[in-house]
Amino acid sequence: MLSLALETSTKLGSIALGRGDTLIAECALAVRATHSETVLDEVERMLARARIGVGDIERVVVGAGPGSFTGVRIAAALAKGWCHARHVPLHAYSSLRSVAASAGRERVCALFDARRGEVYAAAYADGPLEAPLRGPVACDIDAWIEGLEDPASWSFAGEGAIRHRDRIEGRGGSVLPAFLGVPRAGVLLWLAERLPAGRVADIDAWEPRYVRSSGAERQAGRRGGRR
Repeated sequence: MLSLALETSTKLGSIALGRGDTLIAECALAVRATHSETVLDEVERMLARARIGVGDIERVVVGAGPGSFTGVRIAAALAKGWCHARHVPLHAYSSLRSVAASAGRERVCALFDARRGEVYAAAYADGPLEAPLRGPVACDIDAWIEGLEDPASWSFAGEGAIRHRDRIEGRGGSVLPAFLGVPRAGVLLWLAERLPAGRVADIDAWEPRYVRSSGAERQAGRRGGRR
């Protein structure tokens, strides 16, 4: 099955084309709030270079977050629009699971920076194809580490792990290199071949997993509470 994958949950996003287990092309791109249109432009260029037509895509696979609200929405909106227009299935997988799969370790905590000392986190104790032992959640980094039994037995991957390296290593955890902590579109294709449960049954109703409300929503809630 010829698939297009989209991953834009962090600052470094990516798109990929694959047929089954064969990766045809993958491209990294910067994700910016004011440049969401560049993702579609890059998709069009990738298809042209691969000599693949829009109508040849049989499935879209998307990183479902958590992560940057704007970034997650970019991929979600493009994926849903594509699937509606072309009448192809949508598969969605946690962007944290993508990091766990890239890490190449059995016990991995995937962490994205959620700012203000918090992380988006998920712990995969039996590999990326199994349900996470914990998460995905948004929480304080210290609370996350304290909630792990034997932090020293875990590998930590992702931009959140890099940002909080001192606290993690202070508890005995191992922080993996930055390149192993980037959620990749190519890995989403790998997951789609192995986790059919990721297929979205109702594309209209599907939404990414943001884990927490956006900054604008939290600010509106605070204003409402002061009335």
